Parts: sequence; C-alpha cells; structure tokens
Amino acid sequence: MMVMFFAQRVILGKTKYNEVPFTLKSDVKDILVDSGLEYLTEEDK
Repeated sequence: MMVMFFAQRVILGKTKYNEVPFTLKSDVKDILVDSGLEYLTEEDK
C-alpha cells in the first residue's frame, strides 16, 4: 500500500524518487517502469 502511495506521489511530482524510503525504492521503481515512467526513477547526481 505504501509502495503505491509513493509511486503516485512521484508520478504527481509531489515526491522525488530519491526521497522514497530505501526499503520501498525497488517496488516503487517496478511500478514506475511498468507504467512507462522509467525516466522518473533517475536519481539526481
């Protein structure tokens, strides 16, 4: 449930991917990739 919450926040631009808790990042990335939004998973260097 929290994974979908954070995925939606990233999609809406309310949270950056690098702000997603470490334990959820992998699953959030899977959702974003499956949604065709892989570019949102790019971390700021």
